[in-house]
Parts: sequence; structure tokens; C-alpha cells
Amino acid sequence: MSNIPVEIFIFLLAFISTAFFTLFIKKLLKYADVKDNPIVTEHSHKAGTPTMGGLAILLGVLLLACIFYTDKSLVLTVMIMMTAGIVGLMDDLIGLKTKEIQKVIRNISPNPVEIGRLTIKTGENARVTTPKAKKDLENLLKNNLVEITGEAPIKSEIKENEKILAQILVSLFLVASGAVGASVLGFNIGLLIIPVVIFGIIGSINSVNLIDGMDGLAAGILAIASAASAIFAISTGNPSGSLPFIILTGACLGFLVFNRYPASIFMGDTGAFALGAGYMTAAFLGDIVYFAVIVIAVPIFSVIVSLLHRAHIIKLPVEPLHHTLHYKGLSEKKIVLLYWAATIIVCLIALYGYKVL
Repeated sequence: MSNIPVEIFIFLLAFISTAFFTLFIKKLLKYADVKDNPIVTEHSHKAGTPTMGGLAILLGVLLLACIFYTDKSLVLTVMIMMTAGIVGLMDDLIGLKTKEIQKVIRNISPNPVEIGRLTIKTGENARVTTPKAKKDLENLLKNNLVEITGEAPIKSEIKENEKILAQILVSLFLVASGAVGASVLGFNIGLLIIPVVIFGIIGSINSVNLIDGMDGLAAGILAIASAASAIFAISTGNPSGSLPFIILTGACLGFLVFNRYPASIFMGDTGAFALGAGYMTAAFLGDIVYFAVIVIAVPIFSVIVSLLHRAHIIKLPVEPLHHTLHYKGLSEKKIVLLYWAATIIVCLIALYGYKVL
């Protein structure tokens, strides 16, 4: 407990430096006209908000790594974050190009209409995305069942298999370091640790990336989960394993100063990839993977729901889940608070279950 003041100092340093860098990067991005074009029609009012703000998070953690350069776990965590951030940055740059313009329609008939996989009630809006929906649109327009109310620009994106390949390469940087032991949950699994690391990094990156769709959602959840992981590491006699999590907590909250609703900057894939990779790297290096996975149950659940939707097992009007909740009428602020609250509850249950609280 004697080290608590030092840990608070480290947290404050990460918080203040990231908040400062976020302000700095936001001005640069505005000057460079690097802005977001949301594909969700309900978020069209956010068009023009600077994106790629994850650069500020990277600068914040990089400064701390320079200060505490003797801590190998922290330096390696930041190196993996930088690697993942560069991959995410490439994705963000590609996303600045518009791939296509999709129609936005409204049901003007007295009855629900089907288009693609969606059933639209009277007065509801929807974006025409799939080839089937585009074919259905022709008949719906001929029969005066819908009207076109606008257009939505769709970003260019790297193919999913190319994204996964890039994420595998990021995870191989961690494998190549040799810093991850072969023990998981007390079992020595030898070379099987390699696919475990790869799966862990890919899963974490995609979980964070998927929930990065509303103001402060991803940064808030990662701040809460990182804080819980830091508390767990300290309470189990692993103070060195807590340092990366303390810095991640401060960095996320520092970014949240400008990313909370209404956000004046978005982290983009630059930030989502970096945070996802950094969080799981810290978990592997601190040997608390089991706990770290539990406390990000909310984004993991969101990924599972999206996978079930893509496998046609369930049907969402809008993907991912938080956009469906918004589509159903829940405000963005309430959804973010709901996700934060759920994460806090999961963290408290996990800490209590491990007899930390």
C-alpha cells in the first residue's frame, strides 16, 4: 500500500499528458481537414468531427514509456500499441476515401415493408446497403411504398481477411519478444501459447474496435476495465503488472476529456487498435489474462451478438448492438452510460469473486 501515492502520480501524469496531446492533435487534425463521415444516418450530425485522435493516446503512453523506460513490461506494451496504432492509422487513412453513396429511405406506406434483411415500420428510416436491398428498392419505389430521404457516404475499407492478417502480424510482434510465458491458468501449454496470444490480441482489438461507435464508449469501457485490472494486479502482489494498466486508465480518461458526449474528436481505428492491443498485451505480460478477459465482457458480448447476426442466427436492424439500441429509440448518452454501468458491475463482481473487495 506504500506505493499508492506513486501510482496515483503515474495515473495523473498519464491523464494530464494525454489530455494535452489530445487538444494538440485535435487542432492539427482540424487544420489538416481529417474528419469523420459517419455511415450511421442517426450520427450524420457528427460529420466533420476530427478522427484519428488515437494519435494523442499513443503520444501520451509513449511519454510515460520514456519516463519509466526501465520497466520492460511498460515499454513492450507501448511498442505493441505503436505497432497496432500504425496498422489502425493505415485503415483510417483508407477510410477517408468514399467507396460509394448509399440511399437512405423512409417507409411512407401504412404497413411495414421488407427491404433486404430489414423490416421497416411506417415512418422509419433505413440505409440501403446489401445487393438484395438495392434490388428490393426498385420495386418499393415503383409501388410508392418508400421515399428516398437522403444519401450516406460509405468509407473505403480494408477487406476483413486483410484486417485479420494485419492483426496477426501485430500479435506476432508480441510473440517474437519472448516475454509471454507458456503458462495459462496455471497450466504450461508450451508452444500453444502462440495461438493463444494471437487469438487474444485479435479478439481484444476487434472488441474495442466494434464498440468504438459512440462518444466516449470505447475509451470509458477501457478506462474502467484497465482500472479494475490494475487494482487486481496490485492486490495480488503484482505491482509491476499494474503499471501498464494504470497508464492505460489515465490515457483513456485523458482522451475522454474531449471524447465524451458530445465528442469533439474520435479515436478512429488508430486508437481502437492501439488500445485493444495494448490492453491484452498488458494482460499477458502481467499474467492476469483470465481477469482482464472477464472485465471486458461487455465488448466481448457485443462481438458475439454481431457474429450471430452475420451468421444469420439472429437479426439486428442495425449492427452492432449499441446502434440497434439507438435505432430502437434509446439516446446515445443513455446507451453509453448503460455500457459503462454494466462494465463497472462486471468489474466489481470479478474483484469480489477474486476476494479483492
